[in-house]
Amino acid sequence: MPFSFSLSARDPHSRARRGRFITAHGAVETPTFMPVGTRATVTGMTLADLAELKAQIILGNAYHLLLRPGPDFLRAKGGIHGFMNWKGPVLTDSGGFQIFSLPNSRKLTEEGARFKSYVDQSYQMLSPERSIEVQTAIGSDIMMVLDVCLDSTSPPDAIKAAMEQTHRWALRSLKARTNPEQALFAIVQGGLEENLRRLSAGFLTQHPFDGFAIGGLAVGDTRAERCAIMELVDDLLPIDKPRYLMGVGTPSDLLEAIGRGVDMFDCVIPTTLAWQGTAFTSTGRVRVTRGEYKLSDDPLDANCACPTCTSHSRGYLGHLIRCKEPLGPRLLSFHNLHHYMELMRRAREAIELGRYAAFAKETLEQLDRHEHADGPPPGRPSKRFVAAP
Repeated sequence: MPFSFSLSARDPHSRARRGRFITAHGAVETPTFMPVGTRATVTGMTLADLAELKAQIILGNAYHLLLRPGPDFLRAKGGIHGFMNWKGPVLTDSGGFQIFSLPNSRKLTEEGARFKSYVDQSYQMLSPERSIEVQTAIGSDIMMVLDVCLDSTSPPDAIKAAMEQTHRWALRSLKARTNPEQALFAIVQGGLEENLRRLSAGFLTQHPFDGFAIGGLAVGDTRAERCAIMELVDDLLPIDKPRYLMGVGTPSDLLEAIGRGVDMFDCVIPTTLAWQGTAFTSTGRVRVTRGEYKLSDDPLDANCACPTCTSHSRGYLGHLIRCKEPLGPRLLSFHNLHHYMELMRRAREAIELGRYAAFAKETLEQLDRHEHADGPPPGRPSKRFVAAP
């Protein structure tokens, strides 16, 4: 089944969009958050957990799956779906960010990225063609082009060079695709340089990609800078194709991005912070290991109906984390992912009702006191979203 995307509603007071895309493994309602299953598993979560969470689509990573278990193994097992017995859609990252995070053990050339495997210390070459080959073996429903990722605050000349190489690699990725049922998304780069973002979006949208991602954010930039770039890029991308903000972020980040027209998100934050004892709640973050919660019988979030909140106290959860009991991070991970999924459900509902801007403002006022030091002080009005075109 070929990939397709359609819009069903737009919020009249923001750029928020309500949509749906169809893949070979099912439909996904947008806006949506994709739990990160880097190595063919969402950390600590079983398939039954993902079903209970109503996860629509998960994310895998071509870099890690290339190294272990390897594309030949995955191909023999029927791809990631057969290997992990996941029936729903999968998006795979190309490995560009992982290459970016290895500055001392990789070498970038026009051909691709040569790096040392953390599994067996062998040298590997990840080219655009190799990335597509690996993602084809994985059998993901949505593949990403291999890109050159830099810190968003890098010098403009370096960002421009990386963007131009990303463009060349994107066309090579498009040419390398062999399975038309696997969608391929391009990645708009350009850091915080508005002229480069315009150039990148203008170049990529001339080619038949199935969707477009906004890359290179949340790597050194501020929240205000991210919002400005999202507003800019929103005007440059086609209305009839999905928009994916890569690797972002907190609940507040997601609300801000939805209001600027973004449809898809992924981030390791919900599970990573859970393993550190931090939960996202309706009134901001809660670190359950704080001394004030040691004897607390209060639920993690009184407004949450997930099993973690209805069955366990803050005091008990903090005890599990302090004792390094695996159940603690698992319970917090389930809650955090439930919080994200519920936020997406409420956002979709608000867009359908034409009140997303009001919903986001109300929710952000509750969260911003805890989520961002660079957010507006409580009580000070801010223009969060530009008017819908």
